[in-house]
Amino acid sequence: MTDPLSQVIALLQPRAVFSKPISGAGRWAVRYSAFGHPSFCTVLEGSCRLAVDGHRPLTLEAGDFLLLPATPGFIMSGFEPATPERIDPKLTPAPTAEVRHGTRGGRPDVRLLGGYFVFDSPDANLLVSLLPAVMHVRGVERLSLLVRLVGDEAGQRRSGRDLVLTRLVELLLIEALRSTPGEDTPPGLLRGLADPRLAPALRHMHAQFARPWTVAQLARTAALSRSAFFERFTGAVGLPPMEYLLAWRMAVAKDLLRREDLGLTEVAERVGYASASTFSTAFSRHVGQAPSRYARAP
Repeated sequence: MTDPLSQVIALLQPRAVFSKPISGAGRWAVRYSAFGHPSFCTVLEGSCRLAVDGHRPLTLEAGDFLLLPATPGFIMSGFEPATPERIDPKLTPAPTAEVRHGTRGGRPDVRLLGGYFVFDSPDANLLVSLLPAVMHVRGVERLSLLVRLVGDEAGQRRSGRDLVLTRLVELLLIEALRSTPGEDTPPGLLRGLADPRLAPALRHMHAQFARPWTVAQLARTAALSRSAFFERFTGAVGLPPMEYLLAWRMAVAKDLLRREDLGLTEVAERVGYASASTFSTAFSRHVGQAPSRYARAP
């Protein structure tokens, strides 16, 4: 059966943009304003503190991996009090060498490899809303290895670099998502998949999203009453079942309209509509413009 996480990653269309080594020593602190694009880092050695806006502070240690799918504002610092240096990543040119905070020279207290990438999906906001805002994973060597491979590839100009970076970032996202305990996450896809009753329903919805599902049918796949399923799904995923299914169908439709040379009738059939006119009405209501106009947009 289709894996929902793999489908989300494929529709997000990630591509790597930038990677850099970071270190800090002595008294140091930096305040990054909200960035919007996904960012990541792995701690190579030492430790530091991280306070992401709206979330409890974290201590990052050697071997830790961090992913911020939408990168809100945050403060990264050492453990001694320091006034944060303010940095706006949208205005500051991307450095080409290691970024050093605090005391210059000498052995650093912490070394990290970090970077950011972008999602090419026009539905990135919807899909990112299904993921945890902060993914902090400890002790998964595969993630650290993938980040190092991203850093190595980003620093070279070898043939096939862009494709290799795209595939590495896809692997990084999938590994981070399946290494994050779903039960402890806020409402979203991970939390829904971590629920043994809801997971089968979510997998059926993703595997057969063109099927004319009803809440009662999905409730049966979860072995729950209709009302219990509706409440449990809405609480865990953050959207009622039919709203989630509609949002997913529209995300797939956008991808088909933008990336494939398909007629409106075929797109409609692929996402579960009996006619192009019915699909066009639903798409226009959901997206705010007709599918034909959306397909022609740059």
